[in-house]
Amino acid sequence: MPKITDLPKFKRPRERLALDGPQALKDYELLLAILLRTGYAGKSALDVARRILKRYSLKELANLEFKELAKLKGVGVSRATTIMAAFALAKRANPQEQALCIRSAEDAVKVLSFIKDKKREYFVALYLDAEHKLITTETISIGSLDASLVHPREVFYPAIKHKAVSVIVAHNHPSGNLTPSPNDIQLTKTLAQVGNILNINLLDHLIVVSEGHTSLKRFL
Repeated sequence: MPKITDLPKFKRPRERLALDGPQALKDYELLLAILLRTGYAGKSALDVARRILKRYSLKELANLEFKELAKLKGVGVSRATTIMAAFALAKRANPQEQALCIRSAEDAVKVLSFIKDKKREYFVALYLDAEHKLITTETISIGSLDASLVHPREVFYPAIKHKAVSVIVAHNHPSGNLTPSPNDIQLTKTLAQVGNILNINLLDHLIVVSEGHTSLKRFL
């Protein structure tokens, strides 16, 4: 892909934004190429933006920790601060999203719908305050087609960081099978035990697929 400066002015993301408004730009142009400004040797900002969005959805990117964001090739510390600030302002401009209340598995599944069609296994956690309002969503791990390794510290570190009172975890089965595996059941029990020690309640563990969802709450 050519450098942004090699493009005619009317095709450059900044100029198109000024002329046609943000709705005329694709995600990789609007939210990353403009924020990144430049790429690195042999790669334009558009190249970097496209590569990042192939790896992460916008929602996943918005929930990355600063260190993870800064480690992405072509991002670094300075650009990570710009991207994180943009996402933070967007969240503040739409506080009702942050104040979403999760009181049932169905409420949680609405937030988690982005994992249902993934071709790899995603393990995600929802962190809630004392009123069951959503504080943040974190992608804990992305596994292979048939396995995902999760350690309790990876689940509860964000809970401690964000002062969450409770957690809901979920993962998808790329096969579409809603039946929990022995590993799913054991992980549920382990996370519940660790949560009890930390006084952070594990409310549920959900399996989310295109055809529906199932709860492992009975194993808590």
